[in-house]
Amino acid sequence: MDYEVIIIGAGPGGIFSAYELAKSGKKTAVFEAGCELSKRKCPIDGKKVLTCVNCKTCSIMSGFGGAGAFSDGKYNITNDFGGSLYKHIGKNTALELMEYVDRINVENGGSKTKLYSTAGTRFHKECLQNKLNLLNAKVRHLGTDINYKVLENLYAQLKNKIDFYFEEPVKTVKKIDGGYEIYADKKYTCKYCIVSAGRSGSKWMEKICRELEIPTSSNRVDIGVRVELNAEIFEHITDELYESKIVYRTEKFEDDVRTFCMNPRGIVVNENTNGIITVNGHSFEGEDKKTANTNFALLVSKHFSEPFKDSNGYGESIAKLSNMLGGGVIVQRFGDLVRGRRSTAKRIAEGNVVPTLNATAGDLSLVLPKRILDGIIEMLYALDNVAKGTANDDTLLYGVEVKFYNMEVETDENLETRHKGLYVIGDGSGVTHSLSHASASGVYAARRIIGG
Repeated sequence: MDYEVIIIGAGPGGIFSAYELAKSGKKTAVFEAGCELSKRKCPIDGKKVLTCVNCKTCSIMSGFGGAGAFSDGKYNITNDFGGSLYKHIGKNTALELMEYVDRINVENGGSKTKLYSTAGTRFHKECLQNKLNLLNAKVRHLGTDINYKVLENLYAQLKNKIDFYFEEPVKTVKKIDGGYEIYADKKYTCKYCIVSAGRSGSKWMEKICRELEIPTSSNRVDIGVRVELNAEIFEHITDELYESKIVYRTEKFEDDVRTFCMNPRGIVVNENTNGIITVNGHSFEGEDKKTANTNFALLVSKHFSEPFKDSNGYGESIAKLSNMLGGGVIVQRFGDLVRGRRSTAKRIAEGNVVPTLNATAGDLSLVLPKRILDGIIEMLYALDNVAKGTANDDTLLYGVEVKFYNMEVETDENLETRHKGLYVIGDGSGVTHSLSHASASGVYAARRIIGG
């Protein structure tokens, strides 16, 4: 065999698998469709290039560090959200591994960052009194800048111990006698294979599962908007908790609407997933990079069964409609939305919230289904009870934000598929949905191989 272990994907799961395997001395290679960290550059500069130019490989989504490399670096230590890893490996083990990942991040540049916790907060009671549920978690906020430094330090440790193949997407994975054969620019063989394809590899993962006859089950898609408002409105929450995961059960349809990826004094950014432009948010630890705004997502989860099971296809169709009408991301004032009129660049410029993303002023009611939009509006009014000003007219809504989840790949308690020696981890497995869970799954799979 060329290698004992081949890892497909250099996102959080792949990195932490490589970290463990490097300590063991096993001959390991990592294949990644994107670039190494230093070469990951998005051409949008806010001056000459204002919108997505559809690069062949999106540097925001692919490369060393995965889609989380330019995120705000929030590692949530909890089993309450972020995936269902605990269903495979147990709640205590999952938490222990997330704590272990946190220690590694702290040792590699995150020592001066803060660990927040919802334990004992007065805000929990206030949420319950307003039909909101604050989920329990500890969260380490690295910030986009410190997160990048941590990844730099991890790569520096690994690059001389692990063979990295960048800009070499893996086309196929085949079972052979005694192991696996993968084909990138040429064929490579290994005894063990860890697949960590990430969310952006969802279509590729489906193809591999079909070819290897690995059972899968449909997953959900989260659809909604990114909210941007004056930072002062949420600072009593973000100063204490930083990241608050709040869930609201709508009165009209009894759908769950949740906050996601809160970025105090951060920026709103574009994402390109398989050629579809959606929206996300980043924030920084350094004071010089902070803005006057806070942003967060409001998402509604949709699950489908017979006769329609393509949750991601549904989300893609909505995102494509937004791209068709707005040439990318659409932004609308909340006041315009509830009045049933489209926003204009003039109305937004006259408002109190200065947008941090160059988006097309428009009408989200022409894009989002009524049920989802009604839920988002309900949620904004509910949040207004605990953060007065959330439902102000000038609050900005960017759409659409879509979180695509891979179908869940059938794996056992070791995260191993029906084919011995083939592991599927991270967000590409459909089991994890966060940096901390994906990283923990990488550690777990590597240790199974080392001990195995």
